[in-house]
Amino acid sequence: MHDRSPIAIVGAGIAGLTMALCLARQGFEADILEQAEALEEVGAGLQLSPNASRILIELGLLPQLQAVWSEPVAIVLADGYSLRPLARVPAGSNARGRWAAPYGVLHRASLQRILLDAVQSEPRCRLHLGTRIAGDPAEAIVDAIGRRPAAIVGADGIRSEVRAAVPGAGCVRFSGNVAWRLMIPRAQAADCLSGDRVTAFLGPDAHLVAYPIRETDSFNLVAIASGRPADEAWAGHNSEERQRVLAAAFECWHASLLSMLKNAASATYWPLFTVDDGAWHNGRDIVLIGDAAHAMTPFAAQGAAMAIEDARELAHCLAGCADPSSAFARYEGTRKPRIGRVRSRGAINRFAYHARGPLRVGRDLILALRSPEALAADLDWLYGYGAAGR
Repeated sequence: MHDRSPIAIVGAGIAGLTMALCLARQGFEADILEQAEALEEVGAGLQLSPNASRILIELGLLPQLQAVWSEPVAIVLADGYSLRPLARVPAGSNARGRWAAPYGVLHRASLQRILLDAVQSEPRCRLHLGTRIAGDPAEAIVDAIGRRPAAIVGADGIRSEVRAAVPGAGCVRFSGNVAWRLMIPRAQAADCLSGDRVTAFLGPDAHLVAYPIRETDSFNLVAIASGRPADEAWAGHNSEERQRVLAAAFECWHASLLSMLKNAASATYWPLFTVDDGAWHNGRDIVLIGDAAHAMTPFAAQGAAMAIEDARELAHCLAGCADPSSAFARYEGTRKPRIGRVRSRGAINRFAYHARGPLRVGRDLILALRSPEALAADLDWLYGYGAAGR
């Protein structure tokens, strides 16, 4: 787009704020429209793999990230029943060396705050809170800001309203899995949790991921198992009933892990939804990024990373094409194969993490034969994406 006309972004989460910054770096002005009156990020921890941190570093955010995140020395798979280590992928300095960017863990709210501060310091970005975009996005945006944008980016998440304006867009589906998210103070954490690594404990039909959150001196836990798509009144909040359901899903696990889950002060319950493969743009003026386009389950820990990658790629496409429709086609052509491959990796991880019976035994035998170096090499296509020479 040669005239660099202003672009509207619907949604001020990680996807939308990153999109605004990437557009600003390409010389575009961006209006970010967010229905919330104030930005209060829900959720807890977040893993930023090198393919995502590399883009945030390009945006000049490394000092802010280093002030709040931790760089785990390894990503470890362990048996949830015995605590026996099964596999180890080096991270820390190895991540910086191998994938040319850090692997960091931090609170999701910290990343949103960093992105928000950067947006508010960027003259090309304008944030409009308390502004809901419903119905025809173009007309709603004109009503909200008094002008028609050159393009509209739907970054409004899994329940996107902008997606309804894209014919052939994917449908939202319940994955069959739910995630319990907990924050455990370090003093109350099980001894098997390590402050210098990400650990995924595996068991039949369930797994538990734990890693340190530096700012709160705590551990972030995400427990994923089969479940039901609870209604709004049940999901996302704590109750004794949900605590019992959580304990039941992990009742045969190692006593130290089960005791920690039972005694946790709170456990928020999040049904995991996905968006089917479908159209990401309307061929004219509307395009989707992040969860609005392709929400996926967290088995590859790449949801936020894919949104960040989308933002960078779309900004480059808009800067390099004469009109939005050409930019959208190039963006979709580049990103869809990547998203498909990440989805496939997530499906493999889901199968492996939740294996039971003979499949579980076979998984453990295969992992025992793989060296840390070999396991890291398996991730080069994922974590090395965007590095020089790749």
